[in-house]
Amino acid sequence: MLKYQLIANQIESHIYENNLPKGTKLPTVEQFASDYSVSKSTIVKALESLVLKGIVYQVQGSGIFVRKKNRNGYINFNSPHGFTDNLKDNKITSKVLDLQLIKANDEICDYLECSKEDDVYIVKRVRYIDDKIMCYEESYYKQSIITFLNNQIVEGSIFEYIEKAFNIKTSFQDRYFYVISLDKEISKLLELNVNDPALVAYNQCYSPSGILFNYSKIIYHYKNTKFYDQSSTVK
Repeated sequence: MLKYQLIANQIESHIYENNLPKGTKLPTVEQFASDYSVSKSTIVKALESLVLKGIVYQVQGSGIFVRKKNRNGYINFNSPHGFTDNLKDNKITSKVLDLQLIKANDEICDYLECSKEDDVYIVKRVRYIDDKIMCYEESYYKQSIITFLNNQIVEGSIFEYIEKAFNIKTSFQDRYFYVISLDKEISKLLELNVNDPALVAYNQCYSPSGILFNYSKIIYHYKNTKFYDQSSTVK
């Protein structure tokens, strides 16, 4: 992880752990640079990343301030991170349905930008938020990059494991959404009725160096999931 990302994570943790209210003014760039013993440009990049995440906002000529805390239980459409990181105030758990190392088929090759000779981990899970079904998730990982997964790992946060084990953090992602009527198989997993509506999200996750290492298909439980869009522009 790059230095500015480490600092951004530490600032974000400080905000949440101390429950800083909306409008709290943060130290100046110069003060942060002194506290962390880094250049001002590193601090600027760290703060810009927090602005883009919706954690803080900048008032020209006045400083950096804490932004309104996310509503409890809402999933950020724009976040490149996993549910565990997005829903810190909620209990996120998983039921692992399947974990295999397979050869890529046409669909996997298309979304994961790989060849049919490549080995790919497929993980199927039902995800829960505060013990309620949140979604059905199919995730695919290039084995050449994510070299090892097992049941114990995929029962928890896979993205946290990838960051710690391989020093890979999702830098950005492409997301595609559409709405379906549930079939018999997925409706049973979500404990809903056949033909109930569901939002489907296809996510492609990239490393800071622009390498596509994961794609996932997530089918959300329409009664138990809520979303928000909290974004900013950096000038």
